[in-house]
Amino acid sequence: MELGIGMFGDNHYDQQGRPMDSGERLRELIEEIKLMDEVGLDFFGIGEHHRPDYAVSVPEIVLAAAATVTKKIKLGSAVTVLSSSDPVRIYQSFATIDQLSSGRAEITAGRGSFIESFPVYGYDLKNYNELFEEKLDLLVKINNENPITWKGKLRASLDNQEVLPRAVNDKLKIWVAVGGTPESVVRAGKLGLPVIFAIIGGNPAQFQPLFNYYQEVYKQYKHVPEAFEVGVHMHCFFGEDSKKTADEYYPVYSDQLNRIGRSRGWQQYSRGQYDYGRGTNGHLIIGDANEAIDKILEMRELFGLTRFSAHMDVGGPSHASLMKSIEIFGTKIAPKVREAL
Repeated sequence: MELGIGMFGDNHYDQQGRPMDSGERLRELIEEIKLMDEVGLDFFGIGEHHRPDYAVSVPEIVLAAAATVTKKIKLGSAVTVLSSSDPVRIYQSFATIDQLSSGRAEITAGRGSFIESFPVYGYDLKNYNELFEEKLDLLVKINNENPITWKGKLRASLDNQEVLPRAVNDKLKIWVAVGGTPESVVRAGKLGLPVIFAIIGGNPAQFQPLFNYYQEVYKQYKHVPEAFEVGVHMHCFFGEDSKKTADEYYPVYSDQLNRIGRSRGWQQYSRGQYDYGRGTNGHLIIGDANEAIDKILEMRELFGLTRFSAHMDVGGPSHASLMKSIEIFGTKIAPKVREAL
């Protein structure tokens, strides 16, 4: 099972509740990715957002910078909002990162839980589902064929067109991010693409039917069993002392959920919800190394995972605390998980 980290580049906030300079957060991110590589984590993913509370709107630029300071870690998006992007440009950008990094780039494509990119790039939300389906089809075809001939409804056609540069081995790994919809599972299963499920609420066991459904669809379309891959993305934060870590991280975490919640009509996030999430049946892995090891192994057993992604910067915790959390993950948690497997 691969062990790695996903981030969204959450901005830090000042005492007046205003987001601070994104440049500082971007420079910190590069240091954090460098440390992930040094402690032996398998992959890093960075998200795409178009809001003041996030520093990263173009994951490819961050990943290109990271490619120059790392040696082994895989570098990908988490996620690329494919519906409001051009698949040709996305392939070219990630193929360029792949060349820079000697074959370490990958894409995680998703519809996006935030919709700010649609008006920014001039797309109509009424085409939300159709845009993703058509563009994923095009991205997969570009990945498999060159030159390419393709025709769709919402993008200009391609006629025997070369798409360059190509990835190091001519193909990029493309994951599909799924929040919890059966339609997304079917789409990925038909195409034989690996899926990463975002488990960011409730009891993880509730996702079991979706995992089973994905496996059934994958088998139904007769894809190679040995190529089957599935992962989870869960909110995590690690420290030396469980209670101290949880207590210090709670205000950072809850502030971010409440910022998002105000735009979505959510109820105020409570300490009770946080503590339940950290419990046996919860979706949060926030505490010390031993707790994290147990819960990650439980997720592995429950879902048959080939990848576990710790989403570690929700709310923009301090750079120092993130570096410590990364260090604990790489030096204390990951070795024990690998040993157990």
